[in-house]
Formats: sequence, C-alpha cells, structure tokens
Amino acid sequence: MRQSRNKHQDLFVFKTVLIADDSSSMRLSVRMLLEGRHTGLRVREAIDGMDAIEKAKTLRPDLILLDLAMPRLNGAEAAAVLKNDMPETPVILFTLTDLPIDSLCAAIDVDFISKADGVSKLLERVDALLPPALPNEGATLW
Repeated sequence: MRQSRNKHQDLFVFKTVLIADDSSSMRLSVRMLLEGRHTGLRVREAIDGMDAIEKAKTLRPDLILLDLAMPRLNGAEAAAVLKNDMPETPVILFTLTDLPIDSLCAAIDVDFISKADGVSKLLERVDALLPPALPNEGATLW
C-alpha cells in the first residue's frame, strides 16, 4: 500500500505561483486564497521587483503575480525582464492604479487585473491558467 501511495505522489506535479507585492498583508491574503482554492499549489513570495526576478530564476514558477508600485523595481519593469527571460510563463499585473496601462501590458505581453475589481477576477484568471485539480483526480481503483 505504501508503494502505491508513493507512486501516486510521484505522479502529482506541484504548480508554483510567485507573488510579488511590497504589502505583506496583500501577499498573505492572495497566498491564503490561492492555497485554499488550489490543492497542490506552492505559493512563494517576493517583496519587490528585484526580489521577484531573483526568485523566479530559481523557482521557475508556473505563474507570476506582480504589483505595479513596488520599491527598487516596479512591476512593469520586472515583468519586462521576466517575460524576456521566461517568455512562456504567464505574468499578471495585479495592482491598484488609475493609469491607463492596457497598452503597456500589451507591449510586455502580460495580463492586467485591477485590485479594485477584487480577487474574484484574479481567481478566475488563475483558474484559467492553472486549473484546480478535481476531487479524486488521478485516483485509481487499486
């Protein structure tokens, strides 16, 4: 029985999301929402754009969430570097801004979701990019 469980654990692949936001409370809130919704999701945190780039190189996340206004390197600048280094990795700017940033997001090939729209829009987009595992997915009868 133990061998079978280990065999199934080996087949299960964790997805990793990197959240970069200078607000620790925002990082914690998003982390809790994502981990509560997606079993097997590893959420890692970065405190600014420079930290996000460094951690992304090591972690190779499946999805990156960036705030726009962060110290040292803002989210748009970090996104441009990340998309150049990791073009297949989806990046979402999840931020609160009144600026028209649609053309900026298009230019650097990232999604934009306003924090004013709430986390429901963010969760919808994350679900589309990293579908939650269904109950008993991968289960066998023996």
